[in-house]
Formats: sequence, C-alpha cells, structure tokens
Amino acid sequence: MIRLLLGLTLLSVFACSEKSGECPSVFFGGEIVNPTSEYVVLYRNDTYIDSVKLDEGNRFAFNLQGIEEGLYHFDHNPELQYLYLHEGDSILIRLNTMEFDESLVFSGNGSEINNFLIEMFLAYEQEEPLVYSYYGLEPEVFSKKLDSLRLLKLKQLDELTADNQISERGLALAKASIDYNSYIHKEKYPFKHKWKTGEKSVHDLSPSFYDYRNNIDLNSSELTYFRPYFDFMKYHFGNLSYMSCMKSCDNEEAPVSELLHFNKHKLKLVDSLVQETELRDILFRNIAMDYLLKERGATNMECQIFIDKFRSLSSNETHKEEITRLYRGIQNLQPKNDLPDLLVTDMDNNKVSLKALGKQKKTVFYFWSASQKRHFKNIIGHIAKLQKKYPDHNFVGINVRTGFEQWTNIIEENHLDKSNQYHAEDFKEIQTAMIIDNLNKCVIVNDNQIVDGFASVYGSF
Repeated sequence: MIRLLLGLTLLSVFACSEKSGECPSVFFGGEIVNPTSEYVVLYRNDTYIDSVKLDEGNRFAFNLQGIEEGLYHFDHNPELQYLYLHEGDSILIRLNTMEFDESLVFSGNGSEINNFLIEMFLAYEQEEPLVYSYYGLEPEVFSKKLDSLRLLKLKQLDELTADNQISERGLALAKASIDYNSYIHKEKYPFKHKWKTGEKSVHDLSPSFYDYRNNIDLNSSELTYFRPYFDFMKYHFGNLSYMSCMKSCDNEEAPVSELLHFNKHKLKLVDSLVQETELRDILFRNIAMDYLLKERGATNMECQIFIDKFRSLSSNETHKEEITRLYRGIQNLQPKNDLPDLLVTDMDNNKVSLKALGKQKKTVFYFWSASQKRHFKNIIGHIAKLQKKYPDHNFVGINVRTGFEQWTNIIEENHLDKSNQYHAEDFKEIQTAMIIDNLNKCVIVNDNQIVDGFASVYGSF
C-alpha cells in the first residue's frame, strides 16, 4: 500500500511539475490501523492548517501548497505527533494506534528527518529510568554520563546528514531535539540530587556545570511549540528562580515554602529575558496554571494578587480567560461544594450525569486514558485493592482522550465492571470541571458533596 501510494503521488507530481502553481508543493498521507477518530488534523504551532477524513481503507491524504518550511504536528484524536515539512516533500506514514509512537514509520521524500525525530523521542523515553539512576551521582560524574548519551545521538545525526540532504532549518531542529532533551536533565539535577541523596540543601555546582547555557536561545519562535524546548524553558526558569531567590531573598520567603513569592519570581524572569511574544505568553500561562494547581488552598486574596500580575504581563486574551476558568474550577472543587453536573457515557452509549453516580454513598472518581498503557495497568490493579479495602466506597472510572469504540474494547478485554466505567467524550470540559492535572488525581464525594476535590488514588487512602 505504501509503495502504491508513493508511486501514484510521485507520478502526479512529475505530471504537473511544469505547470507552476497547479500542483501541491507538499504531499502528506498514509494509513492508520485501528483508528480512534474519523479525521487527521494538521497544525502549524497552534494554528489549524487542514483536516482530512479517513477513507474506507483508513487512508488519508493532504495536498498542501505554499506552506512554510518547519515544524508541524498532526492530530489523530487523542494522539498527536510532530511532522517536519519542506517544499517538495512527499511523505507517507503508517501507524497503529495501539502503539502510536512506537509503530509510526515515515517513508518517501522528506521522511529521513521525521524518522530521526521520532527515533529521538523514543530514545529519550527509554532512557528516563537510566538517567534517573544517575541523579544520585556527583555533578562531574553525572555530567560525563549525560554527555556520553548526548554524543551518541549527535553521532547518529552526523550519520543522517552524511547519507541524506537535510536543510539548514531541519538540521537545527534535529540538533535541538538532542540538545534540549539533554539540557532538561541538567536543569533538574540539583533538585533530583538533593531528593535522592537526602542532602539538606542543594548541592554546590561549579560554574562549568551550566556551560551549555551559553548556547541556548531563549527567544526561538521556531521552537516555541517543540516539546523538548518548551520543557527545557520551564525547568530552566524554575531553576533560575529558585537559585536567585535563595541567594537574595529573606529566608522566611524561601521558594520552597512560599509559592506566591516564588512564582512572582518566575514571572519577573520570563518578563525580563524573553521577548518573543508567543513564547512569553505560553510561559506565563504555564506558570499561572502551575501556581494555581499547587496553591489550590491559598486565600482568595493571594490568588488574586498573582492573577492580577499574570494578567498585566500576558498579551493573550484566551490565556487570561483560561486561567480565570481554572481558578473558578478550583474554587468549585473545594470541600462541601456540590459535585459538577457533567454528563458521561456508559457502555450502552447512554448519557449519565455524574450526580447520578455520586448520590448513594461515598464515591471516588478516578481517571485513565488508553494512551497511557502503563498507568492504566497500574491504576486498575490499585483500584481493585482499594475496592477490597474500602467496600463502603464506590470507585468510578472515567476514561478520557480515547475513542468510544476503543474504550469499549478495552473494558471488554480487561473484564472490567461495566457498571463502574464511563467515557468522557469532551476532554476539555471534564478536565476544566474536575481539574484533571494528572491521571493519579481523583475526586472524592459523599452524597454529591465534595469531600476532597484534589485527592490522589495513591496518596489519599
């Protein structure tokens, strides 16, 4: 199928190559096995480009003309992945949603850099446990081990460029995928080392430990929506804020004990060091969300001080409204408030109100997603233990970011209790109302009244 599609695509390009402006400059298509949505949607940063419906064979095709070279992402709900496009590309993919990232393979003209990016993505995922084991090492040893891993990937990049013609912008992105993923671990190190070794204070580091900071770009418009870069920026500003505060601020306002003070530091640093408007705004948004979710017990006055500061710096009205909704959602989940009145779907595709599920006895709403396979396996096993330990509780699973058909198949295959499993069709709605900031979070209610809106399935029982 891949060879046939590619052959037809190349024939169409060659056939009209002499008719300027009449042919698409980029082709992107392929096949999705076990689709979870009817559509594939293409974005440039957070801007919608186009969408295509799958045909009867679960194939799709985009014919794109006059697009800018750079980083895009395609969305097949609930999953998404990066795609680098260059004029003249003719790219085909094949993937199986049961192993979305692991099964994704690119072929055709322009496939080389895309296969490299997914390879780096998977490599860093697999390395996480190894790097975690390094955090207890002394700084010099940690740096050497991390540098060795990075050099292996740079060698892979050299091999890629030796065998393929990669544009200058494409090469820069490929190198950024290596560098910023590695730099994240360096930014994390002081805090992970302290936690892992049990040291009372953050370890002293030589100036050379952060030498890589001399080469970072704090104002990259091209990388703003690239996950390794943005994650680095989050950890970098968190690190800078902590260290500067510990050196110059009153000990009574140390960042570990005063989140309002610490997050005002972060806002100030981003404001002073980042000029790229879109990057500034999404960093401000991230800081605001992080503060409100961690400081959910703060007084209204403290939260309002922070929100006012955030609003004065952000130029994005959508972000401002989002933060306002988040704050209201947090307030709505405070103890003794009523459970939000949301609708979920049962196995027979009937709509059921959360309030109908939480009115009889103490009920625990927990959340899971098909895309988080390890989490799903762990949480289902843990919930089974909790059900035995707390027979007077009703444990209700709410599935998010999964297609309805895939969800029903998972319920059947794992022999789960159908009467206590429900599907949330609108993830944004339930995320906002139930403040789902991580999948270990649960909401405990008694007769539809909030007992703990920010409980953990692992830490609250």
